[in-house]
Order: sequence, then structure tokens, then C-alpha cells
Amino acid sequence: MVNFRYLYRLITAYLKHFKGLLLIGVIFGILFFFILLYLIPNYWEGSTQRIGLSGRYHPNEMPEFILSEISSGLTSSDESGNVIPNIAKSWDTPDKGKTWIFHINESLKWHDESKLISSDLKYEFSDVSVEYPDAYTILFKLKDVFIPFPSVVSKPVFKKGLLGIGEWKVKKLTQNAGYVQELIVTKGNSKKIYKFYPTSDRTKLSFKLGEVDSLYEVLDPSPFTTWKTVNTKERINKNQIVTLFFNTQDKHFGEKNFRQALTYAINKDLLGERSISPISPNSWVYNPQVKKYEYDKERAKELIKEFPKEFLTDLEVQLITSPALLPIAELISKDWNDVGVKNTVLVSSILPSEFQVFLTIYDVPKDPDQYSIWHSTQLSTNLSKYTNPRIDKLLEDGRKTLDIEERKAGYLDFQRFLVEDLPAAFLIHPKYWEIKRK
Repeated sequence: MVNFRYLYRLITAYLKHFKGLLLIGVIFGILFFFILLYLIPNYWEGSTQRIGLSGRYHPNEMPEFILSEISSGLTSSDESGNVIPNIAKSWDTPDKGKTWIFHINESLKWHDESKLISSDLKYEFSDVSVEYPDAYTILFKLKDVFIPFPSVVSKPVFKKGLLGIGEWKVKKLTQNAGYVQELIVTKGNSKKIYKFYPTSDRTKLSFKLGEVDSLYEVLDPSPFTTWKTVNTKERINKNQIVTLFFNTQDKHFGEKNFRQALTYAINKDLLGERSISPISPNSWVYNPQVKKYEYDKERAKELIKEFPKEFLTDLEVQLITSPALLPIAELISKDWNDVGVKNTVLVSSILPSEFQVFLTIYDVPKDPDQYSIWHSTQLSTNLSKYTNPRIDKLLEDGRKTLDIEERKAGYLDFQRFLVEDLPAAFLIHPKYWEIKRK
């Protein structure tokens, strides 16, 4: 009893003496409780990102960075373009490039928890037959030797409905006339909502209207660079090149010296980070020793003067480009006017069937093989209509040479001779911005 009375008096005295502090503690405790009630559901819900992108894409043709979030290819590539394992843990070619056998990692599962087996991987290549010797082996038989084939199967693969094996799963896909309008992907409690718009102006409007919280792959960041409510982040893509393709079958652009003159006339340093080759500077075959065509206005004029007067009579070069590259095209136009070459800039949202000069962004292939772009037999993809037996031979050999050092030597020569002949001028690597609301 004595102990109880003592304890009672002690507590009473304590409450009287510290009642203010206790009241404050109770208030803070209640506030902390309600804060937790607010934060914990948000924590379990995870983050949601709403991302705007420009372009019209079919489901399997969406930007590679999106497809790679959802799934993987048989192979992948490192920064230098070397092919490395992915779904396939190894591969071999018993006949030096005509038959390719890929051995699949046996521990992989699709998003529906079913095991990934070789027969799930549906490939349709012309002049290639596909066989499935067992559940974890896939065999490709090609009509001709093709050494770059392992890089071809690096594109992410899917089961029906964009079912993949990546960290992100497709929750919903909305299409209109076969083109993706919205893609929702999830990873745990996190969600990304990709919204696709037909033009860059419409994409920017979506950000202004609050439809999305960030924009990816923006070439022109205005007007957001002046907004205090957004963060902008720039990235230079060295696997793309802003390129002038010359029509080498044209009366004027069939002349190498005229192509070189117009290339010397361009002040490329004003356009962005220089590119000098059709190969990415990250590549294991990149040749930094090619002719660089540094800005040289006087050299351009000298080369132009070598042509007879009638060559330039009534000449007005037509430079065609896309809306996104119009600012660069206008700077090039000014430089050409400064050396006495009249020109007009035309804007087209599609690849023109005929042109004198076409300014576009060239996607550099992962493998150094550029047969489809420069070989004289490739009528539909050889934009410059370029014909050169030496280049043809180098490209043919590059596809058939298994020895890495021999292959590298061939592509070093390919770059040197192609840049000297100049069927296209390789100007800069494009700069992209990510726009994000603070």
C-alpha cells in the first residue's frame, strides 16, 4: 500500500510539473499519426510517371529504350557495339557464318511466369529458316554467310500482347488505327504512362496542359528552358548523326568537288557536337583519321570556281528536311548563300522520293555493317543513289569476314574512302532534352 501511494503521488507531481510538455507531445504525436496515414498509402502505391513522346509507332516499333524495359533480345550490345549475351547465354557458327546456333538461358520466365523456351521465339527473316532442336536451342540457317547476324537478333522479343521478360510489365496498351496512343507499364508499385503524340508541337502542348509530367527525346526544348517550374536535362546521342545525303545521280551533286565545296562551306561548330564518320565514335571500328572537312569558306569558294560558269547558271539547290531540323537547315542555307550557291529550304514530314540534298537524322547500326545504306545494289535504302565498286567490295567483305581484326581493318578503310568520296556529309550528333516538371 505504501508503495502504491508513493507511486501515485510521484505521478501526480510529475503531471503537474510537466503538463505543458506532455500536452505538446500529445499534439505532435497526433500530427505524426496523421502524417503517417497520408504517407504510407502513397508509399505502397509507388510512383507514377506520365511521359510524353513524339511520333507514331506500331507496338513492336516503339522506341528501343521502351521495348528494352519490357523485354530482351537473344543478344545485346555494349557501348562499343560488341555483341554480348542476353536471352542467349552463348552461340556459335559451325560453318563460319551461314548457320547460327543460340543456346538459351534456362532460368528465364515470361511475365506470366511460364518458362521461356526456344519455340516461344518467333522470327521471320527473308532467306532464313528457323529450327528448334530442343527447348533451349534455336538454330538459324541463312542463305549466305552473314557475320553480323548476332547483332540482328538483339531486338527485344515478345509473346503475344507484348508479354516480355524485362523489369517492366505491360498493364495496358491503347491503339488507334494500329498506332500506339498510350502505354502503361508497371514494376512493383511503380507505374509509367507513355503518351504518344503525332508532332512535337502537340507533345509540348500536352506538357503545358498538364497531360504529362515529363517529355523525352525533345530536339528543341523551347520554351521550357525559361520556365522556372521545370528541370531540363540534355543528352548527346552518339549513335545518331545529323546527315546531309547528296543525290549522287543529280547533275550537280554527281560531282565530288561540288559536294566537298558545300561541306567545307558549313560552319559545323555552330550546329553542335561534330561527327566526322558514318560510324559512331563509341564503336570498336571507329576511324578518327578520316578527312574532317573543317569549316573553310575560302576552300569552298576555290572549289566552286573550278567549275565552268554554266555549271552554276540558274542553279538553285533544294535542301529538304523535317520540321525538327529546320533551324539547322536554315543555318546551312545561309552558309551556302555566303559562298555564292543559291538554295531554298523545303520542309517535308516524310522521306522524299526525289531530292538533291536531304537533311535527316541517321540512326547508326549497332554493327558496323552498313551494306543497306551504301551498297550500289540497295536501291530502296541507298538514299544517295551511291555507286562505288571499292566501297561495294569493302561492305561485301565486312559481311563475310569472321576474324575480328581483319573485319576492323576493312571498316577503317570503308570510312576513309567513303568520307573522301562524300556521298553524304556527316555533320553533328543530335542533342536531345528531357523536360521534367519540378
